[in-house]
Amino acid sequence: MDALYTAAATANGREGRAVSSDGQLDLALALPPALGGDGAGTNPEQLFAAGYAACFASAMANVGRQMGLDTKDVSVTAEVSIGKDATGFGLAVVMRVELPDALTGETGQRLVEATHEFCPYSKATRGNIDVELVVE
Repeated sequence: MDALYTAAATANGREGRAVSSDGQLDLALALPPALGGDGAGTNPEQLFAAGYAACFASAMANVGRQMGLDTKDVSVTAEVSIGKDATGFGLAVVMRVELPDALTGETGQRLVEATHEFCPYSKATRGNIDVELVVE
């Protein structure tokens, strides 16, 4: 891969801070109450969900242009779950894609599936974690 951009961030654990190298991101981290924390900060699952949702929506705009489709009214929500698996902990994602009426049915389904093939986050997770696509 020929890198066009590289992001760097430093963190010191789930109950600490995360800071990007350019200082644009600087936030407290905390365990969510479901994992025994007080929830008084952002957690890695929220950060991953935000990044994946944003990337998927941008990828959909690109794929939509290629397919001649208007995607300006699309909304993407990534639900990232953490849980125990055979080796410790693992992640799972549900991608909820809300499409406007003009993109419902087979056209919308093809758009979402093509986006899942194109999106860098989807490529990174493929074969590693379960990702369920839900078209709404």
